[in-house]
Amino acid sequence: MLYLAGVVGFALVILISVSLHEAGHMLTAKRFGMKVTKYFVGFGPTLWSFKRGETEYGIKGIPLGGFCKIVGMTPQDDDVDPADEPRAMWRFPLWKRTVVMSAGSITHFLLAVVALWFAAIFMGLPNPALDGPQPAYVKVTNCVIVGATADNRDCIPGDPASPAKQAGLQDDDKITAVNGVLVPTYADLVNQIRKLPAGSQATINYERAGAQQQVNVSLASVQRPPVGDPTGPVSNVSALGVAGPVPPPGVPIMVKSNPIEAFPATAKFTGNLAVDTVHSLQRIPQKVPALWDAITGAPRDADTPISVVGASRLGGEAVEHSAWEVVVLLFVSLNFFIGVFNLLPLLPLDGGHIAIAWFERIRSWFAARLGKPDPGHVDYFKLMPVTYAVILIGGAFTLLTITADIINPITLF
Repeated sequence: MLYLAGVVGFALVILISVSLHEAGHMLTAKRFGMKVTKYFVGFGPTLWSFKRGETEYGIKGIPLGGFCKIVGMTPQDDDVDPADEPRAMWRFPLWKRTVVMSAGSITHFLLAVVALWFAAIFMGLPNPALDGPQPAYVKVTNCVIVGATADNRDCIPGDPASPAKQAGLQDDDKITAVNGVLVPTYADLVNQIRKLPAGSQATINYERAGAQQQVNVSLASVQRPPVGDPTGPVSNVSALGVAGPVPPPGVPIMVKSNPIEAFPATAKFTGNLAVDTVHSLQRIPQKVPALWDAITGAPRDADTPISVVGASRLGGEAVEHSAWEVVVLLFVSLNFFIGVFNLLPLLPLDGGHIAIAWFERIRSWFAARLGKPDPGHVDYFKLMPVTYAVILIGGAFTLLTITADIINPITLF
């Protein structure tokens, strides 16, 4: 029941965020004197509405977003009343149109930053000292899972005992070398173990409570895909039976800040989030095959994109386990992603309208410098095939992610 409440609650939070996105467009447009005739939450048939001034506000039957209607967004709009022509959006200065079209994304960024600032004070943000590759501090598992799925399930009868546990390794041990080869990071440890013949012997050097120690371990033989490629070919490799990396003893995962310290902490986290978001967008085309494989029975790569359905399911899981920091960080990441995505220079996204407006200005500037006539406005009708292609691809990708999130969802616990 708590899981279901979390799913519904998180879906509602997403809907509110998108509604605030449209409110950002509406409020800035009204502030500049543009005419806004409609502001609705949802799509489809109208369930309820009222009119205040020149704008109709309401709720529609399909709660999958929202919209606001600004008169004359393009010069080709043919539904502009002659009396409203002076207030048509395309007639306003470029900077005002840019502000209005980017206001939706800015709203998402503000939601994310404000949530992060409060999180830094009351919940804490990930410790920046743990950014980047980490030393090979480990948690010893009770068993190893032989099959290629290597999921996070608990041990069951028949699973081989963990070689690390049998050899006497303990949680928070720092492994420093394997067969004399230094492993300064946990990633180096994994790669070095996998280089050894499946099921072979290994000499493990480790540090415990400041003391250097050594132990011989009989490694387990397991089936795994390549590191970083869960859909790659499976092969027999060695396993030590540890998980990681874990923070060094005494180093907290989350760090709280006072209200003043929260500003630089928020700024640093936001900068890292921006870089990660751009990288995620760049990797989307590479992840499409993994999404299809997840639908057809392969293990779901946790790094594949998720839909609103997947995000809501993750939110429900986090609520069910009282992992409120996960709920907040999921909310922040989702808002930041939507904000960046909407600024891509593609129609019908906001970034597409901004790109065209600036292209018109730059083209006019060059024409004036060359003594040529102003080429005027871009004909949006000529761009409709590209727009439809973007909508078609976006719709297919959305359907793919929703299907994967229903059939083979990413889980946290």
